[in-house]
Amino acid sequence: MIRGYYFITDSGLSISGNLSDMKHALKANISVVQYRNKSAATRDLYEEAVAIRRICEKAIFLINDHVDIALAVGADGVHLGDSDLPYHAARQILGKNKIIGLTVHSLDDALAAQEMGADYIGAAPIFPTTTKTDAGEPLGIEGLKEICERVSIPVVAIGGINLSNAQSVIDAGANAICAISAVVTKPDVCAEVKKFQELFI
Repeated sequence: MIRGYYFITDSGLSISGNLSDMKHALKANISVVQYRNKSAATRDLYEEAVAIRRICEKAIFLINDHVDIALAVGADGVHLGDSDLPYHAARQILGKNKIIGLTVHSLDDALAAQEMGADYIGAAPIFPTTTKTDAGEPLGIEGLKEICERVSIPVVAIGGINLSNAQSVIDAGANAICAISAVVTKPDVCAEVKKFQELFI
Protein backbone atom coordinates (compact mmCIF):
# COMPACT_ATOMS: atom_id res chain seq x y z
CA MET A 1 0.00 0.00 0.00
CA ILE A 2 1.25 3.47 -0.88
CA ARG A 3 1.18 5.53 2.29
CA GLY A 4 3.49 7.85 4.18
CA TYR A 5 6.63 9.40 2.77
CA TYR A 6 7.13 8.59 -0.93
CA PHE A 7 10.83 8.74 -1.71
CA ILE A 8 12.14 9.95 -5.10
CA THR A 9 15.83 10.16 -5.94
CA ASP A 10 17.31 13.35 -7.36
CA SER A 11 20.99 13.23 -8.29
CA GLY A 12 21.00 16.95 -9.08
CA LEU A 13 19.98 17.92 -5.54
CA SER A 14 21.51 15.09 -3.54
CA ILE A 15 24.59 15.76 -1.46
CA SER A 16 25.34 12.07 -0.89
CA GLY A 17 24.29 10.32 -4.11
CA ASN A 18 21.19 8.34 -5.08
CA LEU A 19 22.30 5.00 -3.67
CA SER A 20 23.28 6.47 -0.32
CA ASP A 21 20.04 8.44 -0.12
CA MET A 22 18.03 5.32 -0.89
CA LYS A 23 19.81 3.23 1.75
CA HIS A 24 19.16 5.82 4.44
CA ALA A 25 15.56 6.47 3.39
CA LEU A 26 14.81 2.75 3.59
CA LYS A 27 15.97 2.77 7.22
CA ALA A 28 13.01 5.06 7.93
CA ASN A 29 10.61 2.26 6.89
CA ILE A 30 9.18 3.95 3.81
CA SER A 31 6.65 1.97 1.79
CA VAL A 32 7.60 3.08 -1.74
CA VAL A 33 10.65 4.40 -3.57
CA GLN A 34 10.96 5.83 -7.05
CA TYR A 35 14.23 5.89 -8.92
CA ARG A 36 14.35 9.03 -11.04
CA ASN A 37 17.38 10.18 -12.98
CA LYS A 38 16.75 12.58 -15.86
CA SER A 39 20.35 13.05 -16.96
CA ALA A 40 22.07 9.63 -16.99
CA ALA A 41 22.68 7.47 -20.06
CA THR A 42 20.58 4.30 -20.36
CA ARG A 43 23.46 2.01 -19.36
CA ASP A 44 24.13 4.09 -16.25
CA LEU A 45 20.43 4.14 -15.42
CA TYR A 46 20.31 0.37 -15.65
CA GLU A 47 23.38 -0.18 -13.48
CA GLU A 48 22.19 2.19 -10.76
CA ALA A 49 18.71 0.68 -10.85
CA VAL A 50 20.21 -2.80 -10.41
CA ALA A 51 22.13 -1.59 -7.36
CA ILE A 52 18.99 -0.02 -5.88
CA ARG A 53 16.93 -3.14 -6.59
CA ARG A 54 19.37 -5.17 -4.47
CA ILE A 55 18.77 -3.03 -1.38
CA CYS A 56 15.07 -2.39 -1.91
CA GLU A 57 13.52 -5.55 -0.49
CA LYS A 58 10.63 -4.37 1.68
CA ALA A 59 9.49 -1.22 -0.14
CA ILE A 60 7.70 -0.97 -3.48
CA PHE A 61 10.35 -0.15 -6.10
CA LEU A 62 9.27 2.00 -9.04
CA ILE A 63 11.20 3.42 -12.00
CA ASN A 64 10.45 6.87 -13.34
CA ASP A 65 9.80 7.08 -17.10
CA HIS A 66 11.69 4.00 -18.27
CA VAL A 67 9.48 0.96 -18.81
CA ASP A 68 12.41 -0.95 -20.31
CA ILE A 69 14.59 -0.39 -17.26
CA ALA A 70 11.74 -1.40 -14.96
CA LEU A 71 11.39 -4.71 -16.80
CA ALA A 72 15.13 -5.30 -16.99
CA VAL A 73 15.73 -4.92 -13.25
CA GLY A 74 12.50 -6.52 -12.05
CA ALA A 75 11.03 -3.35 -10.55
CA ASP A 76 7.52 -3.41 -9.13
CA GLY A 77 6.36 -0.87 -11.68
CA VAL A 78 6.79 2.59 -13.17
CA HIS A 79 5.73 6.16 -12.71
CA LEU A 80 4.86 7.99 -15.93
CA GLY A 81 4.64 11.69 -16.66
CA ASP A 82 3.06 13.70 -19.46
CA SER A 83 5.80 13.08 -22.02
CA ASP A 84 6.39 9.39 -21.25
CA LEU A 85 4.95 6.26 -22.83
CA PRO A 86 1.12 6.36 -22.72
CA TYR A 87 -0.54 4.33 -19.98
CA HIS A 88 -2.13 1.75 -22.29
CA ALA A 89 1.16 1.04 -24.07
CA ALA A 90 3.01 0.71 -20.77
CA ARG A 91 0.33 -1.62 -19.40
CA GLN A 92 0.54 -3.79 -22.50
CA ILE A 93 4.29 -4.14 -22.02
CA LEU A 94 4.33 -4.56 -18.25
CA GLY A 95 1.25 -6.72 -17.82
CA LYS A 96 -1.58 -6.45 -15.32
CA ASN A 97 0.45 -7.17 -12.18
CA LYS A 98 2.91 -4.29 -12.33
CA ILE A 99 2.17 -0.95 -10.69
CA ILE A 100 1.69 2.10 -12.92
CA GLY A 101 1.40 5.56 -11.42
CA LEU A 102 0.56 8.66 -13.44
CA THR A 103 1.30 12.32 -12.83
CA VAL A 104 -1.79 14.54 -12.88
CA HIS A 105 -2.17 18.30 -12.80
CA SER A 106 -5.93 18.70 -12.43
CA LEU A 107 -9.11 16.97 -11.34
CA ASP A 108 -9.87 16.07 -14.96
CA ASP A 109 -6.43 14.47 -15.26
CA ALA A 110 -6.99 12.54 -12.04
CA LEU A 111 -10.36 11.20 -13.11
CA ALA A 112 -8.98 10.22 -16.51
CA ALA A 113 -6.03 8.41 -14.92
CA GLN A 114 -8.36 6.46 -12.64
CA GLU A 115 -10.62 5.58 -15.56
CA MET A 116 -7.62 4.30 -17.54
CA GLY A 117 -6.68 1.99 -14.70
CA ALA A 118 -3.75 3.73 -13.00
CA ASP A 119 -2.83 2.16 -9.67
CA TYR A 120 -2.18 5.55 -8.09
CA ILE A 121 -1.71 9.17 -9.11
CA GLY A 122 0.93 11.75 -8.34
CA ALA A 123 -0.82 15.12 -7.94
CA ALA A 124 1.60 17.88 -8.85
CA PRO A 125 2.59 20.46 -8.00
CA ILE A 126 0.77 21.24 -4.78
CA PHE A 127 2.80 24.38 -4.09
CA PRO A 128 5.32 26.32 -6.20
CA THR A 129 8.50 24.27 -6.64
CA THR A 130 11.97 24.78 -8.05
CA THR A 131 12.78 21.07 -8.16
CA LYS A 132 10.92 20.61 -11.44
CA THR A 133 10.98 23.58 -13.80
CA ASP A 134 8.09 22.38 -15.97
CA ALA A 135 5.80 21.44 -13.07
CA GLY A 136 3.00 23.84 -14.07
CA GLU A 137 0.58 25.88 -11.96
CA PRO A 138 0.18 24.74 -8.35
CA LEU A 139 -2.98 22.85 -7.43
CA GLY A 140 -3.04 24.29 -3.95
CA ILE A 141 -4.65 22.61 -0.96
CA GLU A 142 -8.16 23.07 -2.31
CA GLY A 143 -7.25 21.54 -5.67
CA LEU A 144 -5.62 18.58 -3.94
CA LYS A 145 -8.60 18.13 -1.62
CA GLU A 146 -10.98 18.04 -4.58
CA ILE A 147 -8.91 15.33 -6.26
CA CYS A 148 -8.69 13.26 -3.07
CA GLU A 149 -12.44 13.46 -2.59
CA ARG A 150 -13.23 12.37 -6.15
CA VAL A 151 -10.85 9.46 -6.75
CA SER A 152 -10.64 6.10 -5.00
CA ILE A 153 -7.03 5.25 -5.89
CA PRO A 154 -4.10 6.45 -3.73
CA VAL A 155 -3.00 10.06 -4.19
CA VAL A 156 0.66 11.01 -3.79
CA ALA A 157 1.16 14.76 -3.33
CA ILE A 158 4.34 16.35 -4.62
CA GLY A 159 5.73 19.80 -5.28
CA GLY A 160 6.86 22.44 -2.81
CA ILE A 161 6.08 20.29 0.22
CA ASN A 162 8.14 20.72 3.38
CA LEU A 163 7.69 20.18 7.10
CA SER A 164 5.88 23.48 7.53
CA ASN A 165 3.06 22.64 5.11
CA ALA A 166 3.06 18.82 5.01
CA GLN A 167 0.31 18.44 7.63
CA SER A 168 -2.09 20.54 5.56
CA VAL A 169 -1.41 18.26 2.60
CA ILE A 170 -2.17 15.16 4.65
CA ASP A 171 -5.30 16.79 6.08
CA ALA A 172 -6.46 17.43 2.49
CA GLY A 173 -6.53 13.67 1.97
CA ALA A 174 -3.19 12.73 0.42
CA ASN A 175 -2.23 9.11 1.05
CA ALA A 176 1.45 9.89 0.62
CA ILE A 177 3.69 12.91 0.25
CA CYS A 178 7.01 13.56 -1.44
CA ALA A 179 9.39 16.32 -0.39
CA ILE A 180 12.59 15.83 -2.35
CA SER A 181 14.63 18.93 -1.58
CA ALA A 182 13.56 18.85 2.08
CA VAL A 183 15.32 15.48 2.42
CA VAL A 184 18.15 14.82 -0.07
CA THR A 185 19.82 18.20 0.53
CA LYS A 186 20.29 17.34 4.22
CA PRO A 187 23.18 15.36 5.74
CA ASP A 188 20.93 12.86 7.56
CA VAL A 189 18.36 11.59 5.05
CA CYS A 190 16.94 8.98 7.40
CA ALA A 191 16.25 11.53 10.14
CA GLU A 192 14.55 13.91 7.73
CA VAL A 193 12.35 11.17 6.26
CA LYS A 194 11.31 10.08 9.76
CA LYS A 195 10.04 13.59 10.47
CA PHE A 196 7.59 13.24 7.58
CA GLN A 197 6.74 9.64 8.45
CA GLU A 198 5.73 10.67 11.96
CA LEU A 199 3.02 12.91 10.52
CA PHE A 200 1.16 9.79 9.36
CA ILE A 201 1.14 8.06 12.74
